[in-house]
Amino acid sequence: MSTAVQTNAHYTPEDLLAMPDGKSYELVGGQLVERNMGAESSYVGGELYFRLRLHCRDRELGLVWPADNGFQCFAHEPGLVRKPDVSFVRHGRLPGDKPPEGWVQIHPDLAVEVVSPNDSFDKLEEKLDDYEKAGVPLVWVISLKSRRIIVYRSNGSVSRLREDDDLSGEDVIPGFRCPIREILPPRPQPPQVQPAPNGPQ
Repeated sequence: MSTAVQTNAHYTPEDLLAMPDGKSYELVGGQLVERNMGAESSYVGGELYFRLRLHCRDRELGLVWPADNGFQCFAHEPGLVRKPDVSFVRHGRLPGDKPPEGWVQIHPDLAVEVVSPNDSFDKLEEKLDDYEKAGVPLVWVISLKSRRIIVYRSNGSVSRLREDDDLSGEDVIPGFRCPIREILPPRPQPPQVQPAPNGPQ
């Protein structure tokens, strides 16, 4: 997720794009917001990106991006740049079906947020509100603590999935299906009990 960086400067989306380390930030209210992805969050995002990328490439469904791609598509705050941990835009929505040079100016068809135990609930709610206002059809919120996924749809319906369930692309990414357990970090193994040493013979 993300953490605000306190500064007196006011940044534009163009400023963020020109920064050497700009991929590490979102832009909210003209302020830089650092994206905090630990190894566990990055692992989950990478596993899901890999599966979506293969599925969409082989079927020519659209473009899939990892966490460093940004969207500037929010009419309620034109200077806002959000960077989902994984995102998808279906074919036919971008000119020539090619990624633009700067930020993507249309909303994603899928946005994914991987939430670690230390992430702020309020910041997550702000992101979900932005995605809803922008008209994102499908949002997946992956909780590392509960090992569950909450699915938000633009029609207002919500589903809660457990790790034994399958994650479906529904009508947004046709044919995509993935066991949730396969994209989550392996559960820690219980320590093995060592056999008691033999007593004196």
